[in-house]
Amino acid sequence: MTRIFGWIAGLMLGLIAVPLAAKPPLVLAAASLQESLTDAGKVWAARGHAMPVLSFAASSALARQILAGAPADLFLSADEPWMDAVQKGGLVRAGTRVSFLGNRLVLVAPATTRGTLPIRRGFPLARALGGGRLAMADPDAVPAGKYGKAALTALGVWPAVEGRVARADSVRGALALVARGEAPYGIVYATDARAERGVRVVGTFPVSSHPPITYPVALLTRAGSAEAEGFRRFLISPAGKAIFRRHGFTTP
Repeated sequence: MTRIFGWIAGLMLGLIAVPLAAKPPLVLAAASLQESLTDAGKVWAARGHAMPVLSFAASSALARQILAGAPADLFLSADEPWMDAVQKGGLVRAGTRVSFLGNRLVLVAPATTRGTLPIRRGFPLARALGGGRLAMADPDAVPAGKYGKAALTALGVWPAVEGRVARADSVRGALALVARGEAPYGIVYATDARAERGVRVVGTFPVSSHPPITYPVALLTRAGSAEAEGFRRFLISPAGKAIFRRHGFTTP
């Protein structure tokens, strides 16, 4: 009988000891963070935490989901305006927004091709496309596409290629079009090009040609995981930033 009571007591203590923190945080993140954030999640889990549930898409799509009421704990955007939209909607926990990553914008071509296309004012992108199209994330909504449009506009090239853009729903969609050889050129982040063996970089856009590429992270007001804030703090810590640097991101 003593053993039975001891077993029951141990079971009850075990149940009480299971913390709410065992619920993994749900993280909505920009598509360009797939490999790096997954690695960060694995390191976090190896430290004894619940592996975060990661959902990747264009920042624009994720922000709209959050504004429409989708439950999530953290949001990582590839630009400031979409985080601004979520914050203006009253859905960002005060004091938790931090811009902690940077990136570069590059022009890529299929890995099987040769040559470069130096990027400067008036560079012959339209002629280089031949009969093909320029793969970009939607330049009217998705951060990578907006940065790309800004850069091409500043360089005086946008009017010549605007009607020849193959619009993708995310930067990874644009990357895939080039990797499959369905587009001769595409505009993506340097980290995307690094993650895809099917493409090669043929030119890098001057940082002065587009707004700074920054990635803010924030805890959302609907956060229900007690692990979420800890994971956010880990991401912006020196150890977390080191993981992103290994994938080619810059950190302040």
